[in-house]
Amino acid sequence: MSRTVVLAAAISLALAACSGKESTPVSDTQNPPAQQPADASTNPLLSASTLPFQAPPFDRIQDSHYLPAFEEGMRQHLAQVRQIADNPEPASFANTIEALERSGETLTRVSRIFFGLVQADTNDARQQIQEEVAPRLAAHGDEINLDPKLFARVKAVYDQRAEAGLDAVQQRLVERYYDGMVRAGAELSDADKATMRQLNVEETTLSTQFHNRLVAATAAAAVVVDDRAKLAGLDEDALNTAAADAKARNLEGRYLLPLQNTTQQPVLVSLADREQRAAVLKASETRAERGDANDTRQIVQRLAQLRAQKARLLGFENYAAYSLGDQMAKTPAAALKLLTDTVPAATAKARGKLAEIQKVIDAQNGGFKAAASDWDYYAEQVRKAQYDLDEAQIKPYFEMENVLHNGVFFAATQLYGITFKPRTDIPTYHPDMKVYEVFDRDGTSLALFYTDYYKRDSKSGGAWMDVFVEQDGLAGTRPVVYNVCNFTKPAAGQPALLSWDDVTTMFHEFGHALHGMFSAVKYPSLAGTNTSRDFVEFPSQFNEHWALDPKVFANYARHYRTGEAMPQELVDRIVKARTFNQGYATTEYLSAALLDLAWHTLPADAPLQDVGTFEAEALKRYKVDLPQVPPRYRTTYFDHIWGGGYSAGYYAYFWAEVLDHDAFQWFKEHGGLTAANGQAFREQVLSRGNSVELAKLYRDFRGKDPSVEPLLENRGLK
Repeated sequence: MSRTVVLAAAISLALAACSGKESTPVSDTQNPPAQQPADASTNPLLSASTLPFQAPPFDRIQDSHYLPAFEEGMRQHLAQVRQIADNPEPASFANTIEALERSGETLTRVSRIFFGLVQADTNDARQQIQEEVAPRLAAHGDEINLDPKLFARVKAVYDQRAEAGLDAVQQRLVERYYDGMVRAGAELSDADKATMRQLNVEETTLSTQFHNRLVAATAAAAVVVDDRAKLAGLDEDALNTAAADAKARNLEGRYLLPLQNTTQQPVLVSLADREQRAAVLKASETRAERGDANDTRQIVQRLAQLRAQKARLLGFENYAAYSLGDQMAKTPAAALKLLTDTVPAATAKARGKLAEIQKVIDAQNGGFKAAASDWDYYAEQVRKAQYDLDEAQIKPYFEMENVLHNGVFFAATQLYGITFKPRTDIPTYHPDMKVYEVFDRDGTSLALFYTDYYKRDSKSGGAWMDVFVEQDGLAGTRPVVYNVCNFTKPAAGQPALLSWDDVTTMFHEFGHALHGMFSAVKYPSLAGTNTSRDFVEFPSQFNEHWALDPKVFANYARHYRTGEAMPQELVDRIVKARTFNQGYATTEYLSAALLDLAWHTLPADAPLQDVGTFEAEALKRYKVDLPQVPPRYRTTYFDHIWGGGYSAGYYAYFWAEVLDHDAFQWFKEHGGLTAANGQAFREQVLSRGNSVELAKLYRDFRGKDPSVEPLLENRGLK
């Protein structure tokens, strides 16, 4: 997942409307200016870092620095934008659009650092700052995007763009600014702007509260186990980790099973005790609906309603129609068609696998019908029987550092010629992190890359990429990119062994990182991963393919003790099992994506929805209501859509998957893992950001529109 979409929404800079946020003037009580400019000599956030690549000086930044830096950043940015709006000279690309691109340097810097940190290593102080500053940032964005004088100048440049001698990228930037401000509400009446202002502040406040409650709810819902016998099936490493996690929470002599962000939990593959499996799944599904301070249901109800009201104010039938207007899909109907067309094949596959699971249960005289909490445990037994493949067999070959260096980095070197050097002199925000300097094929320094891979209670669930410093052709800055994951941290002295899903996650997030590192765009608003949601996942999902490339796989799949390569027969079994359980995986994804669209196609006059009832009816309507296959995310812990910038956009993973499999087909047709192919992909896709209309960018690379056939074949649905 790329968090750039999230960050763009949070910062609400001049182009914030293009990422889906709207804007207008605010009162001084909403956005009070700093009484005096903050002192750059004592606040390291107020000036560009002197570290290589302007990397954040985390060793000098204190939580007390953030709020004054935000206030000073907003003050500076607003003054810069007012100077642009009040310029007596006729509006031009240089004095209006490019000037806006150069504005807000301080606010961008503090926002990127703070929101990156609050996602990956939050604490009470940072959450308090986040809840205070988020609505003020929304109001700040409104003051800019709904300024009539500024909009008049942007519109003047837009109206004359064809005759102004602009190149294609400059014209695209002008169009993005104009469309973004219109979508923000720049053409609304003063009364409607005031309403929009209120809705924006409320939405940002609720989204922040949702995310913070969910982080707390997920940590609090970790399952405590007193009896080791209840954990039968877990290997010794997993037991040691569970004991260490419990000890860290002062639960000496007990075991702790933390939750990940999704419905199903990895531990369910191994737990032999049916009652314990059910307890884990129940904890997962009810984490944020326990009637306590972390309950998210009322927030969800109101967020769905106010987003629909915003859409109506802007002339759209529902929020999805508004949100998808500047995505590749364009309309909710197009997104729904892609998803619902796949439902019959996916659910048929899932039902077929359920029948196989039930046969195993019956053969063991289980005496029960398979439930959702049973699926992973018995599916693993089916996989062992059909493919002679056991997760415990393969994990010793996937030691985390080896996968990173000899898999992820190796593939990037083979394709793009880049190399990596550890940097121990760059400060980080957590001791688990590592930093690498990335060098281009010709030896020039290209980027910094940070890794933060281990799960902790202070970190949001899931995995993502973002940047501390964006590639910017105007300012001359080079990218500082980071990947965050939630891999299980082993007990002291033990190796970090990854599952196959973890391996593909590492390749996935590094695909986002490459998109950021290779950006070669003059204007920062069009750089790197600042693309539509249904395109931004394309480079990351595409990069997953190299995890199973024979040359790459042979280089990293080595036993952590002996260094021996994985036996070919085991490799063959992994390849053969690649489409195993895809009916389940596809159905759980489709259920979540369709839930997202169901919530965001509600009309503005719809009453507040009972969450449980609405969810059940939506799943039934779209024919994905299989009791044994719950959605990958249920409504109350669906952070992508309520707190993560993917509202009405979770379909994007599937849309981008069409692109990624089709693009990989091109690679196969042209010789696979070669430097020439990598260079073509880098030049025509990864370096271009959003500087070209994205459907055209893909056609220019592929020579045609994408086909869905490679996706269906890869998932075993055809």
